[in-house]
Amino acid sequence: MLVNCKIVADSSADMLSGALARLPFASVPMTITTGDRDWVDNEKAEPVQLVEFLRSYKGKSTSACPGTDNWRKAFGDAQYVFCITITSGLSGAYNAACIAAREYEADYPGRRVCVIDSLSAGPELTLIAEKLEELCALSDDFDTVVKAIAEYQKHTHLTFALKSLRNFVNNGRVSPAVGAMAGLLGIRIVGVASEVGQLQPTAKCRNERKAISEMIGVMKERGFKGGKALIHHCCNEEMAQKLKDAIREAWADAKICIDKTRVLCSYYADDGGVLLGFETV
Repeated sequence: MLVNCKIVADSSADMLSGALARLPFASVPMTITTGDRDWVDNEKAEPVQLVEFLRSYKGKSTSACPGTDNWRKAFGDAQYVFCITITSGLSGAYNAACIAAREYEADYPGRRVCVIDSLSAGPELTLIAEKLEELCALSDDFDTVVKAIAEYQKHTHLTFALKSLRNFVNNGRVSPAVGAMAGLLGIRIVGVASEVGQLQPTAKCRNERKAISEMIGVMKERGFKGGKALIHHCCNEEMAQKLKDAIREAWADAKICIDKTRVLCSYYADDGGVLLGFETV
């Protein structure tokens, strides 16, 4: 076992500090700003309140990543740190974490930090964190764990179904033309996290049933064989359960968990959004 190690992730992982059973885990909060109000993505936050507020809010909103000092504080005094960030294609969190890691290693010679660009968000980060916990229990060598988690990342994926792309449009992540399609006549936008960490819309589905079918199709295309599948939803437990049932029907031995999105993922998934992370190992 790798002793005196810690796993750290920004709050796009939808995990609160202390979420892991066998290793110390810290969540570093992202922040959503709506007008003059900040929504800090920590254990005190109520994501449902943000969603309800955004239903009637017509102004601009932005997201902000943790600063270098936030990452340094989260590292604590661990000898070995594994730090997971939301995709660098969506946020500056990865760059800030890399700076913090270099400073930490310089200030404490002999300590090591591995910064992992998830190239994703939400449940795919959760998969990586849980795998790291498993790997650190099996090996006492930092470099061995670093190589193993890099290999594991080749076999994790994210697909999503969104009823709204409003906040992606507000932040310039997708074009207004693409954003306007979501929500019209019940249309859901299904998409994936690409190999370079962009969240790419791939299909327009006219109802929830077709969106679920499309997500199952993504799993088959990526080679899912019945491993772990994590479903995170924003105020849409009904669709999350239907998706779970569809996965179970296709792969009886799949290990499926349902959870709620925290503030950052609730902001981007928006009301009714569902995110699915899965492994193909």
